[in-house]
Amino acid sequence: MEGQEDGRLDPIRSFSLSSFRLGPEVWTEFTSDEDNVVTLNNFCSSQDFSHLFLYWDRDQDQDPGQNSRICVTLDFPPGVASKVLSVSKRSREAVTKENARNILSIQEVDGGDALSCSIALSEVTCALLSDPETSSRWAPGVAEEAVRFMKRQRNEAQVMKAQVDGLTFLPQPDSVSPEGLNDDGGQHLVHTCDGVIVEWAELVSEFLQQDWSRPVLEGLKPTPSEEFNFWWIRLRNLDFIQQQLMSPSAQLVASIVQTGDSVYWSTLRDIYRDVQEALQEAEDVTRNLRPVQDKLKDIQHMEFHQLRDNMAAVMEEVRLLWVRSQFYCSPCRMVVLLQEICNLFIQMSRGFLRGQEVMRGLVSEPRLVLDQIRLVIRTLQTLKEVYAQNQTLLDQSVKQDSGSPGWDFPSHLVFLHLDHFLRRLHTIQEVFRITLQLEQLDQAVLSGVGGGMWTDLVQEVYQDFLVHVRLLSECSSDPTDPEDQSFQLHLDQFQSQVSHMETQLVSVLSRALEDCSRPWSGAKLVKMFRFVLDRARVRDQLRPQLSRLVTLVLKDLDQAEQVFHHHRDRSRTFGRFCPMAAARLIWTQQVQRRTEEALESYRTIQDLCLDSPEAQLVQQRVQQVEDVLQDFRDSVRSNWSSQLDSDSGFILKHPLVQIRESDLLEVSCSLKVEAVLRGLRYASRDQNMDLQPHTAGLFRTREDVRKIHLHLGHMVSCYNQVVSDVLPVELPLIQDQLQHLNQTMSQLQRRTWGCEGLQLLVQQTQKVLDVHAMVREARANMAAMTQLIQQGWAELQLLQLSADWLLEGTSEETCSRIRADGQELLRLTQVNRSLYRADVSSEMWTSYVDYMDAEVQDGLHQLIFRELHFLSDHMNPQTSSSALLTISLQLKETGSVFEPSVGVGLSDFLKTIISDVYAAANQLPRISTSHHGNYQVSLQLDPELSALEHEVMHHLQKVEEEAEHLRAGLDRYSHLWQSDRTTAFQEFLSYSRQLGPEEVEPEQAPPTLKDFQREIESLHRLSAEVTHLDDVIVLHGWLQVDLRPFRDALLSVIDGWKHMYTDHLLSSVSHSLQQVTQRDADDDEAASSSRFPLTQTILLLEAAAVELPEHLAAQLQVVTSL
Repeated sequence: MEGQEDGRLDPIRSFSLSSFRLGPEVWTEFTSDEDNVVTLNNFCSSQDFSHLFLYWDRDQDQDPGQNSRICVTLDFPPGVASKVLSVSKRSREAVTKENARNILSIQEVDGGDALSCSIALSEVTCALLSDPETSSRWAPGVAEEAVRFMKRQRNEAQVMKAQVDGLTFLPQPDSVSPEGLNDDGGQHLVHTCDGVIVEWAELVSEFLQQDWSRPVLEGLKPTPSEEFNFWWIRLRNLDFIQQQLMSPSAQLVASIVQTGDSVYWSTLRDIYRDVQEALQEAEDVTRNLRPVQDKLKDIQHMEFHQLRDNMAAVMEEVRLLWVRSQFYCSPCRMVVLLQEICNLFIQMSRGFLRGQEVMRGLVSEPRLVLDQIRLVIRTLQTLKEVYAQNQTLLDQSVKQDSGSPGWDFPSHLVFLHLDHFLRRLHTIQEVFRITLQLEQLDQAVLSGVGGGMWTDLVQEVYQDFLVHVRLLSECSSDPTDPEDQSFQLHLDQFQSQVSHMETQLVSVLSRALEDCSRPWSGAKLVKMFRFVLDRARVRDQLRPQLSRLVTLVLKDLDQAEQVFHHHRDRSRTFGRFCPMAAARLIWTQQVQRRTEEALESYRTIQDLCLDSPEAQLVQQRVQQVEDVLQDFRDSVRSNWSSQLDSDSGFILKHPLVQIRESDLLEVSCSLKVEAVLRGLRYASRDQNMDLQPHTAGLFRTREDVRKIHLHLGHMVSCYNQVVSDVLPVELPLIQDQLQHLNQTMSQLQRRTWGCEGLQLLVQQTQKVLDVHAMVREARANMAAMTQLIQQGWAELQLLQLSADWLLEGTSEETCSRIRADGQELLRLTQVNRSLYRADVSSEMWTSYVDYMDAEVQDGLHQLIFRELHFLSDHMNPQTSSSALLTISLQLKETGSVFEPSVGVGLSDFLKTIISDVYAAANQLPRISTSHHGNYQVSLQLDPELSALEHEVMHHLQKVEEEAEHLRAGLDRYSHLWQSDRTTAFQEFLSYSRQLGPEEVEPEQAPPTLKDFQREIESLHRLSAEVTHLDDVIVLHGWLQVDLRPFRDALLSVIDGWKHMYTDHLLSSVSHSLQQVTQRDADDDEAASSSRFPLTQTILLLEAAAVELPEHLAAQLQVVTSL
């Protein structure tokens, strides 16, 4: 809301701009503040506020228009020294653009500080002017007139201050004294007092005639807080009036009119009486309203869902107010209070539902909003219920002569607005309910041949409905305001759309139901659209299609009976995983279930087509099919009972355990026992099954038989495992236990299933399980040792390839693991000795340990063989895929050398690697004490491993030969590092070439530029040739030789040779430039000063990629400029 656009504020804006002498831009800034907008809107829109105050904020003592601002408040501002604009409503109603100028009253009042200052100044001034010494200095009559003026000013200021405080001020007469009755002006004094009494009577009468029920009678909707404030202000004002009436000046007026026998003496007494009675009434009402006020205050601070539980407490306080208060127990006042309470709950309900935001919930959160609406309806209904309960309590009190009258006023007067609000809420609730019901259309998927088409049609209908839902949710009306009739227009349009949608759905559903060929599909469709079919208009139009579904139910019942008669004697029809008789019974249950499904489909639509003639036949057909099925079940049960009794008698005669063909044991009649027990389990589920004697006896002990059968099966299995899986080295260790087991199993072979005490006999065979557990644990330990040897060591890698030296020996981590494995093998061996209870020195235990020792040695042999084979394969050029070792070729003063050396260095390294591989076998302690020496000694004597060692050394010899051949080939550059460069260069300067060893005294021939060019180009070719040498060369497929150190050193030697020639040429150029710049000679003299032409020398240097130093370049530039 902006002030310039809101017509309600036009009177306030005009008066404020004129009073404060402001420009329009100040008002625009004032109405742009959000807090100011909220305050102005509360004053205009709410009936709870009747006063508005505007003033200047002058905290910084600034003039208006200079960064000052207008402030607005709903209470009179304290501590304001400047004037204040007081805006008051003439009646309690909302301010609109049309009634703003009629309902608003605006006036200027002094601030609180100005009023106090004016009153204090009047008190001081009057006292000074009344002093004879002071007044004697004034002209005659001036002092008296000044006193009268100041008293009038003080009186007006007090009246204004009382009005600001909301109090009624009784003006006092000027210069009244009892002595005035004896003067000539006594009649004038009585007349003056009479005028004062008349004014008092008018003020008091106007105040006492104020009635809180007037806003309700005028159709407004006040809340209880406004009535509480009314009675509190009334009580405070009455106290203030009574204090004024009892003041000395008021008592003096009463004395004067009484002494002067004034006709207004009775009027004054009536004033005293009326004020006193009104004061008693206000005190009584205020005191008894306090509990109601406190309870309502607590209510307003509660969450809305808590209100329902506190309604009874609120109405209880209202009832007690009626009983306790002397002045409030009138129907009119109670109806008004109850209406105010209803208005409060309506207001809280609207706030909880967020007014205009309610309908927006149709799109965003319809379920949440519907729950909120239902909560509000239940809460308000609870208010009416607790009102009726308290009304009943009062009626009972009246019957008991308690003296308190009942609430005999019509309840519709109390709930007039509440019922209107509830009707609107029920309307909104119905809209949300329909929306949520039809929301199910979005998930509707129709099956069948035309299911896709019908689904699309339903979706089109639903999408069209959603458009109207969005339109309704976007309406600007407040649906929670019953007075807003514009919302009803939107509701009428929505209901019209719902009716149209019903017509469309009837068209779709009628064709979809006609496509249903089975009753369950039709029932599914009915369930899916039940929320639509519950609407009478839709149901009546679909009655023929619903009757057709009943016909389909009858047809399905006929088909179920035909299926039963067709398959009842075919065994392949029944299940294969349960007894035949049980399968037959289960099959009849499936047929009956099909019948029940047809009946369930009928029940789904039963209430929709009760008047259909086919509906009467459904129950009869269902009963007929069930009778046929029952007869068949009775026959199956009888035959099954006889078969079970025969099998039970056969089992009871057979022994518990018998020997199989493989000399192992088995439980006698195991399959038949399982079959009978399974049959008894199925029979126990059928309450109509009759058991014959043998079956009944076995049925009573079926749990014991089942446990014995399971125990025997487990025990026989354990015995067979002990006997069948025994190792030759293990058999001597368990020979005694096996003999005892054979005796126990012989006893079981002599007992039958029908013997007594079988449970005790089976319990005595626990020894079999103990021996099996012991043997199983020992064999598990042996399996763990075997797995550790065969699989665990198969994952170990004693030799690894690294990035630097490529081949690495056995790591400490691997050795630690082997040592740990050795300790684990010893531990498991000792555990088995304890399990077998074997003597360490016994021959049978020695054989067992020797067996394990051989397993360990074999595992170590495989480990070492694998690693040596790995080394041999990587050194074989036919099988090697990458380098195994790496060395570098270095250029030393003595010539080219390998680091490490190919001979002794590599041989020592490989021998160390092989030694580390064998040393892995020394990490384990020896399992057997009958073998001397450790595993390493035994394995080093193994011929297979020795053969692999010889292969490795053979590959080493081959690589040594290739390395020597490589080094010899690179010796073609040996003259570069073996020749003395100084001597060779001196020979070049003398003879323009290097002398051979046979030349003793050759003829001197100084070199020319071409000679220098020849030598430099020769060095360039050597440099290019060396540069293209390979970085790395792999010898014999496994030895990687790094040539980069040799190549870099050789290039450095070549650069030294080249610099020797170019430095000499630079010296020649420097010498020539110095001679040219130091003397002024002719060209011939300059040319003869150097052996080489300057220009050709420089060009040769540039061709050799040699740049002139800066000082030579500068000298050359000077020479060229001459």
